[in-house]
Amino acid sequence: MSNVLFVVTGARSWTLADGSSVPTGYWAEELLTPYRLITGAGHSVTFATPGGVTPVADEVSLAPDANGGADVRPDLDAIDGLQHPMKLEDVVLGDYDAVFYPGGHGPMEDLAQDATSGKLIADALEGSKPVAIVCHGPAALLPARTSAGEPVVAGRKITGFSNEEEKAAGKADKAKWLLEDRLRELGADVSTGPAWQPFTVVDGDLLTGQNPASSEALAKKLLERLS
Repeated sequence: MSNVLFVVTGARSWTLADGSSVPTGYWAEELLTPYRLITGAGHSVTFATPGGVTPVADEVSLAPDANGGADVRPDLDAIDGLQHPMKLEDVVLGDYDAVFYPGGHGPMEDLAQDATSGKLIADALEGSKPVAIVCHGPAALLPARTSAGEPVVAGRKITGFSNEEEKAAGKADKAKWLLEDRLRELGADVSTGPAWQPFTVVDGDLLTGQNPASSEALAKKLLERLS
């Protein structure tokens, strides 16, 4: 079976355009649903964060109405690897068969400018290892460069949390930048589906999902690659 590396944001706040910040972290559903599917299929999961910090879930994402009425805190707390992640800087890519990035606004704060994460993504794609990224997770693509120094997203078909969804969530006017805009600026061929509905895009070994509703479909596409 395969070993999948989950790279999770270590950010606990997101800095807004006016210099203020709001609490954030990873989005619970975007981590837990793929984790359940991948481990349920018999694969192993290893977690890593920048600096090896213990990640936190965005409190909004822990609300029962964001999880089909369920309280997912006990399930997250029971994942030992999530409570004691590796340092991203110590990851050896050759130990893993695929990489997965959950979202939340956290990646907009740290992974969007993390050179170690960017190199991991670029090396994985150049080594023909699948990289699956959901919602705001594609912020981690921003610092990723090919061996020729070009943005890895240039010319690639991808998706991610849309401007429409950011506006609907009430965050667009407060943000320093919008994910969809930044991806397009780097030359990505961005497409989005209806707001809050499942939507995924596959371009070679890069698999992306638009929003929390897309995490299940994205994980299933990754499982197809691993089978």
